[in-house]
Formats: sequence, C-alpha cells, structure tokens
Amino acid sequence: MSMIRDLRAVVRPTRPSQHKSLRVETGAYDTTRDPATPSAVVDCAVYRDGARMETPRPLTPQEAMRQVRRDGGFVWIGLHEPTEAEFAGIASEFGLHPLAVEDAVQAHQRPKLERYDDSLFTVFKTIHYVEHDQLTANSEVVETGEVMCFTGRDFFITVRHGGQGSLRALRHRLQDDPELLAKGPSAVLHAIADHVVDGYIAVADAVQDDIDEVETEVFTPGRRGGVSRGVDSARIYQLKREVLEFKRAVSPLLRPMQLLSERPMRLVDPDIQKYFRDVADHLARVQEQVVGFDELLNSILQANLAQASVAQNEDMRKITSWAAIIAVPTMVCGVYGMNFTYMPETHWRYGYPVIMGITMVICLGIHRTLKRNGWL
Repeated sequence: MSMIRDLRAVVRPTRPSQHKSLRVETGAYDTTRDPATPSAVVDCAVYRDGARMETPRPLTPQEAMRQVRRDGGFVWIGLHEPTEAEFAGIASEFGLHPLAVEDAVQAHQRPKLERYDDSLFTVFKTIHYVEHDQLTANSEVVETGEVMCFTGRDFFITVRHGGQGSLRALRHRLQDDPELLAKGPSAVLHAIADHVVDGYIAVADAVQDDIDEVETEVFTPGRRGGVSRGVDSARIYQLKREVLEFKRAVSPLLRPMQLLSERPMRLVDPDIQKYFRDVADHLARVQEQVVGFDELLNSILQANLAQASVAQNEDMRKITSWAAIIAVPTMVCGVYGMNFTYMPETHWRYGYPVIMGITMVICLGIHRTLKRNGWL
C-alpha cells in the first residue's frame, strides 16, 4: 500500500536539521483563540476521509463532535494549558475518565500509557535543547514540556503544557496526506510519538557535543608539568542534572511504546501499529545514549576531582620542597644569630664566605635531589 510505504517520510523528519528549521518556522505555539471557543482551545477540526472539513467559523468541541456523530470521521482538538473549568465541558462531552482528566489538567506527569474503556491516555514529555554560547554552572541545557493525548474511536485530544513542542506544523503536515489521516486518531497518535522521539534524537546529539566539550577540557594536559588543573566541577554537575532531566523523559516512555507496537488494541489501526515498532526502536537507542551520558559524566566528574587532588598534591610537594631548601640557610643563620661568645670560625677572615658557600652547596644538592625525584 503506497500510504504505508510513505508513512515514515510523512510523519518523521529525516534529518536533525529539520527539527531546527521547524522551530524557526513555527516559533512559539500559536495561541490565537477564537472568542466562541473555550480560551484553552487552540484548534478544533473535523476530519473525514482524511480531509479537514472547512467551516464558515471555528467550531466548538461540542459542535465538532455532533458533526462527527452525524456524518462520521473524527475530531482533533488541541488545547494549551487548560484549567479544570475549561476542560470540564470537553471531558464530559467525550466521556473522558476523571483520573486522566485530573492528570491532564495538573501536568507534571510521568510518561505513560493508560487504557480506559473507550479511550487511551498517553503522556509524552517534550524536550527542547536550549542554545548557549558557553556551558556554565547555571546553564539550562534542556527545557521540558508535556503533550497529553486522549485517543478515542472518533476523537483525538491533545493537551499541551509548556512553551515548547508546538504541534501546529505537525497538524499541517498530516493534513497534506489524506491517506494517512484516513486511518483515524491512531495515525495522529503515531505521528506525535514519532515527532517527540525525533526531538529526543536531536537533543541527544546536541547534549553529546556539550559532553565532548567538557571531556576535552578535563583531559587536556595543563601547561605546567603536563597535569590538567581540572575544570569547575559545578559545570559538570549542572550538565549531569540536565541529563537526568532528559533521562526522566525518555526512560518511562519505552514501555508504553513497546505496548503500542506489540499488543493489539481496538483503538489502534493494525497498519499504524507496525510503525510504533520504529518509534520504540529509536526511543531505545536514545535511552541507551542517555544512560551512557549519565555514566560518562560520572566518570568525567570523578576524573576531574582526581585531577584536582593530584594538582593539589603537586603544589604541596613543591611547597614542601622549597621549605626544605630554605630550612638550611634558616638553620645556619639561626645558629650564628644566638650571640654566644665562642662560635666556630667567627674570628676567621674567610669564615663568612666559607659558611655561605657550604650553605649554598647543601641547598643546591637538596634542590637537585628533589628535582631528580620529580618534586620540583
């Protein structure tokens, strides 16, 4: 089937650079809202036979659902940070489970997949890489948001939280492929899952560059003695915290994607379900990267602390060595400064230069010995 062959190209960008261009083109989420609809509704449309039904004015969710029940198709409603009151009417109209509604309104949920009688509730965490000129102890590397999806037989509802992860461009891209949209709400669910995971891949590549930069700084030999003086540990720790935030978004999502790809579900078209395997495979690869990032940063942090300790020990050895050298003339001067009547060589004409010469020879001997042993 031609639609299935072209599915991946339609719903998933092929290169990480396309993610960057997507952010440039779409900018912030389109929060233009029609006065006739609840304030949280960003877009509401009816799709029939893969095409968006044009209407003289924006539809309310209730009007859109009445059209679907009368003429067929499905409705796709997009909301942005709805309040409990704004979401109550939609939840009642579509028969959404109260627990899922509570999670959708409150946000800050763990990625998951929950099945109810007539719907699926899926939570995705979106990740956006925050561009920065230089990594500091206070740099924000990743910014998270949430996309929550209600998938029913004849409806698809997305609830977004956060300023990133716009679905506007994705909606337009899907509308350009009627064959895909004709598969129903499960096709939209797959497209969103694939879009989110592709975002993970792009962010993982960018975070890898930051880790490489820190690793290079830590293991670059220093100018003195070939020993690195280390870098600010707070920078490494901050990057580790950001990677942990990334990990919290990726790891819990792996099981839901496996369920969608392996377990038959009434609300997921069999043709679409096959392609969840591709999403799960990409997600597993990203998870391996993120786990590797965490372990690598642990090693870098330990190596940095070890290098700082070695540098401190080197400094202490040098200080101790010079103290040992200085101790010789200090002792000699101390002996001859005690003002006893009978001091050795005090009345000899060459006593002073001889004592100074002996002191200098002893100091040079100690310096040479310490130098040969690597203390100086």
